[in-house]
Amino acid sequence: MRGLSRPGPWKRGPVLAALALLLGLVMLLHAEITDWGGLGSLLETFLPWFGLFIPVLLAAALWRRSAAAVVALLLPVVVWLSLFGGLLLDKSRSGGDLTVVSHNVGAENSDPAGTARDLAASGADLLALEEMPPQARATYEEELAKAYPYHVVKGTVGLWSRLPLSDTRLITVVRGNVGPLAESRSADIPVDPPRALRTTVATDRGPLAVYVAHLGSVRVMPRGGFWTDSRDFGAVALAKAVAAERIGRVVVLGDMNGTTDDRALDGLTSQLDSVQGEAGDGFGFTWPASFPVARIDQILVRGVEPTSSWVLPATGSDHLPVAAGISW
Repeated sequence: MRGLSRPGPWKRGPVLAALALLLGLVMLLHAEITDWGGLGSLLETFLPWFGLFIPVLLAAALWRRSAAAVVALLLPVVVWLSLFGGLLLDKSRSGGDLTVVSHNVGAENSDPAGTARDLAASGADLLALEEMPPQARATYEEELAKAYPYHVVKGTVGLWSRLPLSDTRLITVVRGNVGPLAESRSADIPVDPPRALRTTVATDRGPLAVYVAHLGSVRVMPRGGFWTDSRDFGAVALAKAVAAERIGRVVVLGDMNGTTDDRALDGLTSQLDSVQGEAGDGFGFTWPASFPVARIDQILVRGVEPTSSWVLPATGSDHLPVAAGISW
């Protein structure tokens, strides 16, 4: 009698079934979630990790013997696979005309010389550095001079190249003393230095436009939520510069302080392809270096074909370097 009075498998676990459906809808409709207080951007930064809730809910559904919850879990499974399933495949292939590397070397890096040597050993033809403090610039220039006869530096970003460079100019992606820490900044501390540049690389296949950028930081504020104003301003400015680019072949390298799922980078990702998405193996997380949970360091391209994408070993920075092979 006790067994007959128990609810059937389709009536057990209604809360679990509702949670499964909610999880699927959040992932499916993430772009529609409000960005008030940076909520949407924060959610999209860690969107792949929402998949971890699926096995947890599945275990609970099996424990409760809830057929309804198991069936409801099909929604988040299908959505997650449609969003990220392609990243689980190795899409890299051999070959490539150029190897490009980008690295936020870290302002607090205690071994810039070692970092420079490690990056030079990667064999990169083009090497972009971001968050390069003024006191370390001479060290990077000295250590990289032998491998790279050409280089340009603007503010805290630079590009080292085995090929000639020309037509270098600044791209304004910062607004100076703005943001949640601006009011506490001392008057004797200057506004933020330039953090983006554009240059032309002369290749044997014609000119290649290369952008190096370090977009503004994002911060979790106790009262303001996920603060992204500076980053968002820079993303729009960089997207406008790329849209106006007259050279057909374009590579954008840098620390975007956002993932390619983040709506703030839509202006860039609508024009450019992510090398990790096109030719990588896995998610390619880059930050923080000690336990990477997000890929905020990007290599984006247009007019060239990504052949491979990978993450290089850790240096003295809190970011991991990213690399890619590209061909015409």
